[in-house]
Amino acid sequence: MSELILEDQEAETLGLEQAFERLGSGRQGLAPQEAAKRLQQVGPNTIQEQKKSPLLKLLGYFWGPIPWMIEAAAVLSLIVRHWSDMIIICVMLVFNAAVGFWQEHKADSALEALKGELALKARVRRGGQWQEIPAEDLVPGDVVRLRAGDILPADLKLFEGEYLSVDQSALTGESLPVDKAEGDVAYSGSVAKQGEMQALVIATGDKTKFAKTVKLVESAEAPSHFQKAVLTIGDYLIYVSLGLATALVLTQLVRGDSALGVFQFVLILVVASIPVAMPAVLSLTMALGALALAKEKAIVSRLQSIEEIAGIDILCSDKTGTLTKNQLTLGEPVVFAAADTQDLILAACLASKEENRDAIDDAVLGGLTDKGALKGFEQESFTPFDPVSKRTEALLKGDGGEFKCSKGAPQVIADLCGLEGEERRRAQEAVDASAAKGYRTLGVARTGPEGNWRFMGLLPLYDPPRGDSAETIEQATRHGIDVKMVTGDNQAIAREIARQLGMKPNIQVAEELFGDGVDPVNPPPGLGQKVEEAEGYAQVFPEHKFGIVKMLQRRNHLVAMTGDGVNDAPALKQADVGVAVSGATNAARAAASLVLTAPGLSVIIRAVEEARKIFERMNSYAIYRITETIRIMFFVVLAMLVFNIYPITTVLVILLALLNDLPIMTIAYDNTWLDPQPVRWEMRRVLTVSTVLGLIGVVETFLLLVIAREYLYLSVPQLQSFIYLKLAVAGHLTLLVVRTKEPFWKRPHPAGVLLLAVLGTQLAAVLIVGLGIIVAPIPWSYVGLVWAYCIVWMFIEDLAKLQLYRHLTFGGKHHLGFLRRLKKLG
Repeated sequence: MSELILEDQEAETLGLEQAFERLGSGRQGLAPQEAAKRLQQVGPNTIQEQKKSPLLKLLGYFWGPIPWMIEAAAVLSLIVRHWSDMIIICVMLVFNAAVGFWQEHKADSALEALKGELALKARVRRGGQWQEIPAEDLVPGDVVRLRAGDILPADLKLFEGEYLSVDQSALTGESLPVDKAEGDVAYSGSVAKQGEMQALVIATGDKTKFAKTVKLVESAEAPSHFQKAVLTIGDYLIYVSLGLATALVLTQLVRGDSALGVFQFVLILVVASIPVAMPAVLSLTMALGALALAKEKAIVSRLQSIEEIAGIDILCSDKTGTLTKNQLTLGEPVVFAAADTQDLILAACLASKEENRDAIDDAVLGGLTDKGALKGFEQESFTPFDPVSKRTEALLKGDGGEFKCSKGAPQVIADLCGLEGEERRRAQEAVDASAAKGYRTLGVARTGPEGNWRFMGLLPLYDPPRGDSAETIEQATRHGIDVKMVTGDNQAIAREIARQLGMKPNIQVAEELFGDGVDPVNPPPGLGQKVEEAEGYAQVFPEHKFGIVKMLQRRNHLVAMTGDGVNDAPALKQADVGVAVSGATNAARAAASLVLTAPGLSVIIRAVEEARKIFERMNSYAIYRITETIRIMFFVVLAMLVFNIYPITTVLVILLALLNDLPIMTIAYDNTWLDPQPVRWEMRRVLTVSTVLGLIGVVETFLLLVIAREYLYLSVPQLQSFIYLKLAVAGHLTLLVVRTKEPFWKRPHPAGVLLLAVLGTQLAAVLIVGLGIIVAPIPWSYVGLVWAYCIVWMFIEDLAKLQLYRHLTFGGKHHLGFLRRLKKLG
């Protein structure tokens, strides 16, 4: 295996041909059979993760504060010889471990699937043919092509190309890109910023210098703002539960109860009240939601970004490829120094690289009628387009000598050729006339015999709007999202495309908007209103994107920004939701929190809809869990303090916790209401709704206890069965109430799996008390009474919920975005 790896010092000192010989390769790359053989020898080009054994993961669920409390209760049951209690407590312990293990497994599986979707690709030459393969399949001796925006997939020795500017900051801490030339070594994980070269793979996987590739997907354990907020609520509930438990223990001990019995009961009561499953449920909900997003062709690179996607109220969208088809067609060429239109198109073709499959290059090459004309020329070097120079350039041999061709932005090419006077005016008029029709224009130049640049002419290119863009923009507006166009094209083109899409024509030129002397990366605060009021931005450079995002964020907006190039990475990182569009470079994908695998704006809007549904599921769970804790804990303590009886036994508390957890496992699959406005985490609303519903639950349960005790004359064991059934039924009915902000009977109806889980656990609870399984039986008429009582209170809870949401929504800030848009329209 060692002969297939070049060590650092050896890679630096060996000449290029020696390196090829050392690795048994050549400029045409490896044969496919040899590459497959080497992959078996050296293994995949990945860093091997230290994975925890499933058995250790499972055993971990028996270790920690909550398992210790359950285990302590089991030991106390053993001491006092309550065998049935001990068995059921042990069942609860195993069940909690199994549920947690299953949820973690599902979340991990979802993350692995997402990692597969976001795996890096590499362009490799094998058997003399260029192809794209997963970067993990690279082996030493492979020949790869690198372009601006690529993340270097392995340790490489560069050749064939003028230069490659490489950002090594993530690896070495160097703040500025380093220029690499032929024969230099570049390391895995660096980012190509400019230039284009080929390279020989000299080390892969664990054998690379830094033994680390760029990780695109973070683990499920990284908490979002939402998770942190809910876990804070969990801590609060733990303190409340422990405080009430302490008061209960002291009271019952003063009354002369057995210390062991009291401690056993209180331990189990606290365990049942604490939201033990909350982190697992949230992680599973987000992981399954991320898989649903992936099916919509939108892949989240970090699970916590789902919350930000649900809350965006401004979407800054690239024009090309997102609002338009990115299927360029050639218009009528405008000839200047060229002999004719085909001579003009030939010069543009010579300044292109066919194998790069660039949309502009494809359109230009498609306009050449005689493809054989290209065979008379040899391209000796090629400088690709970048957002700074705004042109390509090629050095060619043919026509009896060497010459150069260039194509790019008309003003750049005109400056290159020193175009002035009447010719400059004519060129500008042609550009303006094309722009008014929505055409972008390409300038073409070629050097003459003396090496001076000649302006060959202009090639108009038309990129029609996507068929679904206008409808999607209207849909985005209905969802409370302002769509702003961002384009490098000139203002006239942007306005014409905006008109065709039904957008307002208030498109501002980025340079004019930011003004002379204004640093787009650190814009002044007073600029925010101008940026906010613009409907789009033209002639945008990458640094302008960064400034636009910062200004909108200062105006209290959650901003999504699309991008595809390496220079878009800072803006994508700054945005609340950075969106790497379909076909984006690896560097843009690494910086983005949302990666699209299909073109068009509709993919983003579908992602927003799905994210809002995921957010609502988590929101509903949080409200339900807080409500249940308040209901159970406050009721039990109140009943024991007032009547000096255990209103529910230890065994029944355990059964209640078990049966409550089953439907919660299915909430990640539930149908949910789609909020028409951006959603953000609102602690005040969640706490208010859950506290009020919880206290209503305390009142309704205590009232039923009084009825059962004073009017039905139930014995204490029957009373405990009666109250257990009430808590089990009311808990699940409350889940159906809180899962929507509308009346509970309206659409969307509960998912079949959630409904089945609720009905199954309710049937189990009814049979337990009706047949007297491990509890005192109660008459079937009383079972019916509990159900009727709970259904009546379900409507009362629902009415209270609707009134609370109406008050909190219009009395708070939930619809600030809606009011802002209403003001703009009015």
